[in-house]
Amino acid sequence: MTQVDTAETGQGGARRPDTGAGTWRARVRRAVRAASRPGPWKRGPVLAGLAVLLGLILLLHARITDRGGLGSLVETFLPWFGLFIPVLLTGALWRRSASAVVALLLPAVMWLNLFGALLGDKSRPGGDLTVAEHNVGDANPDPAGTARDLAASGADVLALVELTEQARGTYEKELAEAYPYHTVQGTVGLWSRLPLSDTRPVDIKMDYGPLADTKPADVKMTYTRALRTTVATDQGPLGVYVAHLGSVRVFPRKGFWTDSRDRGAKALAEAVTAERNERVVLLGDLNGTVDDRALAGITSQMRSAQGEAGNGFGFTWPATFPVARIDQILVRGVQPDSSWVLPATGSDHLPVAARISW
Repeated sequence: MTQVDTAETGQGGARRPDTGAGTWRARVRRAVRAASRPGPWKRGPVLAGLAVLLGLILLLHARITDRGGLGSLVETFLPWFGLFIPVLLTGALWRRSASAVVALLLPAVMWLNLFGALLGDKSRPGGDLTVAEHNVGDANPDPAGTARDLAASGADVLALVELTEQARGTYEKELAEAYPYHTVQGTVGLWSRLPLSDTRPVDIKMDYGPLADTKPADVKMTYTRALRTTVATDQGPLGVYVAHLGSVRVFPRKGFWTDSRDRGAKALAEAVTAERNERVVLLGDLNGTVDDRALAGITSQMRSAQGEAGNGFGFTWPATFPVARIDQILVRGVQPDSSWVLPATGSDHLPVAARISW
């Protein structure tokens, strides 16, 4: 038999004595690697930094500069910032980063503080009056169908915005049977089962600016996009405002363009402040969420029906995949008992409704 020399046996097959040198070197290398490997509190510094940044955005969003509309843009989509929390948590767990997990407590707590109350159903039975609002869309291909759907909603008071001259007659015809009282001022209107009085337009300083070329001629001809009226109810007079504030757009050079919307919001806030009726409802497409600083003049004196009596966020735009609630029902002096979003129509917005009581 041929004898094979190996590193372990040596010449002639005799086992070499184990000096431990190789084992010792291996242990040293492993110890060095273990010592140089960051611990769980030092892993994932980038993830931890991003978590802190996210928390600060949620905490200090009102202090973000509004130059170029940045602050308004952030506040419009503020609820969606919560989606970054599970993404960062997944990364933190994968990296086994204790520091990143702990840092995520800041955005998690802030998001729940801002929006946690919206997650549950706050509606309750009862109510004296049902109000609804819908941006029917100036490009709506089926105004007759939209009108029938809205009439079937059971609303006692129905506000429509973005009415065009071509579609106005269709809405008046289709809604006449359900709503014997109505008024249209420019591109906004109110249909009611109850008598109306003291109706007048409200000047909200409309300016289409760089959007002028995108609007139909009949829409551009009228700058009346808000009205005020009194609805006679069994519980007493109710002051109702219907408004469609200016659009917002993202332009490469101008950023998030909100000039017209912001001027309109200020003028509308002044009108609501001057309102003498103790009970007031504002229905409209305000092109902003209740978190948007541009609407602070309004939201500081009125409450959101969705925020107090809704179920979830109640997003309304765009209708195909809603990402923001810009269609609002705001109240003062009355109690919202329930608030909900109605099914889609031919518009790019979803209708909203609320049940209110005295």
